[in-house]
Amino acid sequence: MKLAWEDPIGGVGLVLLLVGEYMGLFATPNEQMMGDVVRILYVHVPAAWVSLLAFSAAFIGAAGYLFSGRKVFDSVLEASAEVGVVLGVLLMITGALFARPTWGVYWTWDARLTSTAIMVLTFFGVLVLRSLVEDPDRRATWSAVVSIFAAINVPITYYSVDWWRSIHQMQSSAETISKPIHNVLMLNALALVLVTAWLVVKRWRLARLHALAEEPEPLSDMGEEVA
Repeated sequence: MKLAWEDPIGGVGLVLLLVGEYMGLFATPNEQMMGDVVRILYVHVPAAWVSLLAFSAAFIGAAGYLFSGRKVFDSVLEASAEVGVVLGVLLMITGALFARPTWGVYWTWDARLTSTAIMVLTFFGVLVLRSLVEDPDRRATWSAVVSIFAAINVPITYYSVDWWRSIHQMQSSAETISKPIHNVLMLNALALVLVTAWLVVKRWRLARLHALAEEPEPLSDMGEEVA
């Protein structure tokens, strides 16, 4: 069976993810204040970054379809939104697991948490909308419009900790966290980017096949069959 071009990317990503998560669990030191709880961040932080990338790709697909009318962009929207929602759910679950021992609660109406929840739920709504609309053109148009509105929360979520004082910590950088923790975070982020790209392309291929199957047969062929 011939490998598609994205398969080596996914393979490398999976290997790096296994290495990165092993290092995060067993090879990196405890954080001075959080102790072992910091190990949740090796999943949580990359999931946060890459989910924003996936939702940004959905926005590009939505804008591309509205401007060009090409179904290939609609397939990009569908694939990116679906993978993004999965990452968003992973982000929120790991965030809750991190919040309980550090903040004392699983959930609070913090600006970052609230904007993240709205972002994930609105893109989930895009997927629900797509499942309810049968006409391909209406489905593509309506989901593109809703996706553009949903994508408004992408920059809001990213900058929320800078715009509003909240319980959520500020953006981290190489200067604010120790080098071992930073390096493993970067490794896991790179790995998840590669795995996500692989999943999005695979899902895009399925979406393209489904879109092609929905296209009506050419009139000339139908006329020949009747004749």
